[in-house]
Amino acid sequence: MAEVELLAQQRGCCKLTLEVLQGNTAAQSVYQRCGFDAYELEPQQGQALFWQKTI
Repeated sequence: MAEVELLAQQRGCCKLTLEVLQGNTAAQSVYQRCGFDAYELEPQQGQALFWQKTI
C-alpha cells in the first residue's frame, strides 16, 4: 500500500480511494491502519453510485 501511495504522489495524485463491502471489517481495519478514513458524499443528494466498464 505504501508503494502505491508513493507512486501516486510521484504522479501528482491528490488522493487514493478504495471501495469495500460494509461487512468486510477485516479489510476496513487494514485500510484504517494504512491511514484511510471512511467518508460520505452529500447524503442529502442521495447515494453515490459506483460504475464500471469491463474492457
